[in-house]
Amino acid sequence: MAEGDNRSTNLLAAETASLEEQLQGWGEVMLMADKVLRWERAWFPPAIMGVVSLVFLTIYYLDPSVLSGVSCFVMFLCLADYLVPILAPRIFGSNKWTTEQQQRFHEICSNLVKTRRRAVGWWKRLFTLKEEKPKMYFMTMIISLAAVAWVGQQVHNLLLTYLIVTFLLFLPGLNQHGIISKYVGMAKREINKLLKQKEKKNE
Repeated sequence: MAEGDNRSTNLLAAETASLEEQLQGWGEVMLMADKVLRWERAWFPPAIMGVVSLVFLTIYYLDPSVLSGVSCFVMFLCLADYLVPILAPRIFGSNKWTTEQQQRFHEICSNLVKTRRRAVGWWKRLFTLKEEKPKMYFMTMIISLAAVAWVGQQVHNLLLTYLIVTFLLFLPGLNQHGIISKYVGMAKREINKLLKQKEKKNE
C-alpha cells in the first residue's frame, strides 16, 4: 500500500514539474489571475463580474455565428499563447520572481494536475459503470441529458453560458472564503433536521 502511495506521489510530482515547465512563460499571469480569482482584494469580485458582463454584452451585440465565434475564440487563444510569454516578463518583471511566488506557482500547477486527474477518474468511472451496470448507465445518461436539454430549452444559450462562466470564475473565491462550506453545512443541518422530524413522526 505504501509503495503504491509513493508511486502515486512520485507520478504527481513528475506531472506537476512537467506542467510547470510548460507554463513557465505564463507564471506571472497565472499568479495575478490566482490573486483575482481568490478575491485577495474586495473589489476583485465586482471586477470579475464587470469584465465577464462586458464580454458577453459584446457577444450579444455582435451576435456572431457559431463558426465565427469559435474561430475568434481560437484565434484569441493563439495570440495569447504567442504574446503572453513575450510580454509578461516585460510587464511584471521576471527579476522580481520570489521564492514565495515560485511556491505558489508550484501549488497552482499541482492543483491543476489534481483537477485533471479527478476529471480522468470520473471519465473512467463512467465507462466502468457502462461495462458493469449498463442499464443504470443508460438510465443515468438519458435522464441527465434530458434534464440538460430541458434547461437549455428554457434558458437562452448565451445567458446560460454567462451564468456558468460567472459561477466557475467565482468558485475559487467562494471556496477560499469558506462561503461554499458555510452554505453546504447549513443545508446538511436542515436536511438532518427534516430527517429527524420524519423519524419522530414515524415513531
